[in-house]
Amino acid sequence: MKALVLDKISKVEDRPLKIMEVEVQSPGESEILVEISCCGICHTELDEIEGRVIPKLPIILGHQIVGRVKEIGKKVTKFRLGDRVGIAWINSACGKCYFCKRGEENLCNDFKATGCDVDGGYAQYCLISENFCYKIPDNFSDVQAAPLLCAGAVGYRSLKLTNMNDYECIGLFGFGASAHIVIQIIRKLYPNSKVFVFTRRKDDTASKMAQDMGADWVGATGDKPPKRLNRAIDTTPAGYVIREALSILEKGGRLVTNLIRKESLIPELNYQEHLWNEKELKSVANITRDDVKEFLDIASSIPIVSKVNEFDFEDANKALVMLKHGEYKGAGVLIVK
Repeated sequence: MKALVLDKISKVEDRPLKIMEVEVQSPGESEILVEISCCGICHTELDEIEGRVIPKLPIILGHQIVGRVKEIGKKVTKFRLGDRVGIAWINSACGKCYFCKRGEENLCNDFKATGCDVDGGYAQYCLISENFCYKIPDNFSDVQAAPLLCAGAVGYRSLKLTNMNDYECIGLFGFGASAHIVIQIIRKLYPNSKVFVFTRRKDDTASKMAQDMGADWVGATGDKPPKRLNRAIDTTPAGYVIREALSILEKGGRLVTNLIRKESLIPELNYQEHLWNEKELKSVANITRDDVKEFLDIASSIPIVSKVNEFDFEDANKALVMLKHGEYKGAGVLIVK
């Protein structure tokens, strides 16, 4: 099969993904072989390429995968040939440890990530256990479905972790692939809430998109909003955003960081200003299968509309450079077939 392979840590500007022929593996007893139609492009891929998140090498990146079941193992019961399915970041977990038994498989010490620990979706085919695969709702096209599997699912988990209630005020720091989905969830689940969006300064495109999608106020990170935030979600790679967000949290407010790594250091915090009065800072680590299943149901009922930028398979390196430099808004999707 044709695949885009990363074989060394590199700057994304060096265009390190190489198109190679890779052998297609046969599924094990409880596995399915998925013929991939498209795969979402995620900021985590930048982290893997540049070494902030260390993948196994060589690796086929990609964890927002949509395709159809091409072949099944002899013990597979949940899917049939031709079914349209999705594969997300969570590729496997042990199912036996303290965390797994608590429903926190995202924290499992044996957690394996698609496109990081095992080969992912920047290829024509991908293997996955039937227990870590999802049926895609009929009202989404393949391209519209791909961003839901990570940007959407982790955004949904982030929103859950804020413990938000209706009539509260929430701030979204950054307005890209995840946040533009989260705002649609908020408008559905918390219709009387206020949503303030904080973008990079002079990012007029993101600001307009946020306004068009129903933000009550839009400004740059560092600007003073009309009121303090009860909840906040940070989707940016910049360390300073954490301090800025904490400084405008209301008493008892909670900030959730929705990313694996920051590209820059978090500045020194002042306890009195940034943390006192029971302010909370919480990170998101991976996702669970329940997150994906719950979110796909919610996304279908809204229905979520993703702003998608399509890229040809051969243009993956170009798309990743554009993502790093903020040259498109919304979600990037690689067309494999």
